[in-house]
Amino acid sequence: MDPNLPAVSTTQHEIYHKSPIDGQTLILLTEAALTWLRTNQKTVNALNVFPVPDGDTGTNMVLTMQAAYEEIANLAERNAGKIAHAIAHGALMGARGNSGVILSQLWRGFARALDNLEILDGPTLVKALALGRDTAYKGVVRPVEGTILTVAKDIAAEAEYALNEHIDDPHEILERVVLAAEQSVQRTPDLLPVLKEAGVVDAGGKGLFYILEGMVRWMNGQPLDTALGLVQPLASMKLENTLESIEPGQDWEVVVDFRPRKELDLVRFYIELQQIGTSIQIGEGDGIYRFHIHVPNDKRYEPINYAMSLGTTKNVTMENLIAEMEEKGIDVGDSKYNLTPIETGQIAVVAVAPGPGIARVFASLGAAAIVEGGQTMNPSTQEIITAFENLPTDKIIILPNNKNIILAAQAAAQLTVKKVIVVPSHSVPQGLVSIMRLVPEGELGKVAADMIATLDEVETGEITTATRNVEIDGVAVQEGQIIALHNGNLVLAASNLEDACLGLLEKAHADHYELITLFYGAGVTGSEVNHIADVIQTAYPNQTVEDHEGGQPHYQLIISIE
Repeated sequence: MDPNLPAVSTTQHEIYHKSPIDGQTLILLTEAALTWLRTNQKTVNALNVFPVPDGDTGTNMVLTMQAAYEEIANLAERNAGKIAHAIAHGALMGARGNSGVILSQLWRGFARALDNLEILDGPTLVKALALGRDTAYKGVVRPVEGTILTVAKDIAAEAEYALNEHIDDPHEILERVVLAAEQSVQRTPDLLPVLKEAGVVDAGGKGLFYILEGMVRWMNGQPLDTALGLVQPLASMKLENTLESIEPGQDWEVVVDFRPRKELDLVRFYIELQQIGTSIQIGEGDGIYRFHIHVPNDKRYEPINYAMSLGTTKNVTMENLIAEMEEKGIDVGDSKYNLTPIETGQIAVVAVAPGPGIARVFASLGAAAIVEGGQTMNPSTQEIITAFENLPTDKIIILPNNKNIILAAQAAAQLTVKKVIVVPSHSVPQGLVSIMRLVPEGELGKVAADMIATLDEVETGEITTATRNVEIDGVAVQEGQIIALHNGNLVLAASNLEDACLGLLEKAHADHYELITLFYGAGVTGSEVNHIADVIQTAYPNQTVEDHEGGQPHYQLIISIE
């Protein structure tokens, strides 16, 4: 047992380790799983195949687990089966990204095995892990080995093997399962060549390992926050570049210094801040804590009030991010847009948009609802449902516009009585060319089929900055270089935006198309993109070149070639 900061006393550990797992113990295990996953969130996020700034698997799994835990946190129920079903429901509604949806399916199968059982014993745990595996595999159209699915399969097999060895204590089975999960994660690069080429293990599988390991660490009285890495020395906090990653709807930057009245529960502190805003940084020095956060306009005073509830506030600074960006010459555009009114019986399109400019374009083309989200900010199943549930029609088409949002959109479609079809657009350009085929008065199935048929009519380019050194598909990349992706594949690295764009367009055979459209992100000015557009027009005189403010974070340019 680790002597540092035990989660429970030795006596409590002996009680929990030997006692049956009822509903209340399952709640504690879920909280431990969430805490340990959050502790290692950055590690999971860093396991990106491509060196792009959208490593969000850890974040998606944390938010999914957080939604699951919030569903049960205050329940007094002792029936393990009822708690398991509540966990599964919370995970499904809060599922974000493909990893979050698969995680919710694992919980769904797990809950089915418990049904209405009072206690989770060893044989039931084995059955639950097997049903979780089966449910998750069935939920994916084309299961890929070397992913979280493989880890789920391997832990279920290990649990069955343990039971066959007459190990029927659920705590011992969990310990065996954690070891199997760790070994399975290490094998993922051997099953998925792209992982081996990038030098990483599967992020989703690693996240599942941390969930299970958190449960075992709690059972063994080990700390759940020692790898947290949430707090940094005050002197090392870097707040000068926060304008580069402003999320849509986050209008204010708030920085608060305060001295807590008692020892700060850092995990709980971070969780509470996540409920308020984004772009969170925490620093500490000489008993003073400083936190930085981005919040929407209607929450701009919440961080201050929260700090005051914890201790004595020493200093507060607030900045209007939109105004500051305009002063620095960063074009933020007009974030308002007019959605298309929908009448009963018409088809309503719900589009996911990563920036306010892109949202305006979708709205102008007929979208009835916009869900903010994209790379690094995948919307949850519940957020997608909320976008269309109150529309005055039962005919809905969802445009996810990101491959990591498709499963959440499909989950939303299955959780409503409305007729919902997901058009599996992998990118913003695909979504835009697809919505051009919308006929509001048409037959839902035919209109959706027509929209799906257009997805291959457009090429997608994305320009961003490399986050690490790597070589993939023969493309050597150095951290800090400008990189280009063509239809989601890394194709080149360059020293500047102009060269990256021209190289990408050549790779995409842009001379065979008619229209090149540039959507520029939050960190690019209008004058910069105008210059790039002029250079492209000179290189491609027979094509029409347009540029629009997109407002997306992290990606300097999203390029549509059609």
